[in-house]
Amino acid sequence: MSGARTPRLLLVDDDRAFRISTAELLRQDGYDVATAAEATEASQRMAEGPVDLVLLDVRMPRIGGLGILEALRLRGERVPVLMISGFGTIETAVEALKLGADDFLTKPVDPELLSRKVAELLESRPAAWPEFSSLGMVGRSPAMRDVYEAVQRVAPSDATVLVTGETGTGKELVARAVHDLSERAAGPFLAVNCAGLAEGVLESELFGHVRGSFTGATTDREGLFRAAEGGTILLDEIGDMSERLQQRLLRVLQEREVTPVGSNRPIPVDVRVVAATRRDLRHEAAAGRFRDDLFYRLNVFPIQLPPLRERHGDVPLLVEAALDRLRSRSRVAVPDGCTPAALRLLRAWRWPGNVRELLGVVESAAIRSEGQSIGVEHLPSEIRETAPGRNALADDPRYAAPADGDAERAAIAAALDAADGHREKAARMLGMSRTTLWRKMKDYGLAD
Repeated sequence: MSGARTPRLLLVDDDRAFRISTAELLRQDGYDVATAAEATEASQRMAEGPVDLVLLDVRMPRIGGLGILEALRLRGERVPVLMISGFGTIETAVEALKLGADDFLTKPVDPELLSRKVAELLESRPAAWPEFSSLGMVGRSPAMRDVYEAVQRVAPSDATVLVTGETGTGKELVARAVHDLSERAAGPFLAVNCAGLAEGVLESELFGHVRGSFTGATTDREGLFRAAEGGTILLDEIGDMSERLQQRLLRVLQEREVTPVGSNRPIPVDVRVVAATRRDLRHEAAAGRFRDDLFYRLNVFPIQLPPLRERHGDVPLLVEAALDRLRSRSRVAVPDGCTPAALRLLRAWRWPGNVRELLGVVESAAIRSEGQSIGVEHLPSEIRETAPGRNALADDPRYAAPADGDAERAAIAAALDAADGHREKAARMLGMSRTTLWRKMKDYGLAD
């Protein structure tokens, strides 16, 4: 751990004995450790000075560790978080990671394992994140960190890269990052959409042609492979390439030379190839719809991009990045962020169009908000109508507090928050009548 300042840790756990013993263990490792027994105290400790790592117990009275984690990420806090649970389940661990946790341990915690995890998280604090952010890639979820690590590992080599992922996940950004972090960065980066051109046009675009090779070929054309000499070429949606062009591409990859349309003279090329597709090429090859020999040539170093629905913890960062981008190119007032209720709905949406869809939604909402914070009312109707129902809220471990029976109170508070205080909407979300909701609000001290 570099730097003069001693790393400051925050341990949040309602078990006093565990809190004292664990804090002492971490202090023996050389850390400055602050402790808190619940959410409000944790917030106070964070306000007292910078925190380099947060250790959170999952189950605590009133607001559990997952609720605290969500609040941190909604505020844009990027501090690493290690979740600790005495009731560890796969489902809880998955939920924690989706919310933006960096790792997960179960009690009783092995002291050596805890020391190692803390050291690893502090050492891996994302020095590379700002670098990738400048390349347009945003996110700090475990899935995105895997992508960053893969890009950093493969970029210095000349290996062919196959980037897979659903439409809108940012495959071209990954290809550009591979190029920009490689020794070819000074060379050209050229991209072609293999699904957007007819076979003959794509063949000429990729490999070039000689004058007179077909009607309209009035001059020689060098093609993208030759134009990308010394750089990188992205073959986007390669799964849509015809079988004949697959054969031609296979030869280029094998021989490192291209033969223009209408010519018999091969020309050597020095180009790195990055291919991208929304399709499962292994499945396509097994089904006979894609050449298996070409698949193996392309699949030298695969990088799988996660869909946005699997990294909801990155949504606040992506919203922030989208608004920053709007500020840099917009002449109208751009909001400074979203209300907590709006952000919660954005995180709950499944994003079938992935990051590309989110960018469009944020831009549209920013225009509607006229410079004010983006609220629920500025979001598309299909997103507003996806507020979680009663079971999703009542059973959500982020709001559960089985120790003192506050689970229902927390669920009602969460529904009111998501509905921006509108009782009728909150009642629909909770599956109860307005009268029942009002009575329970008074019982729990939530009424005005």
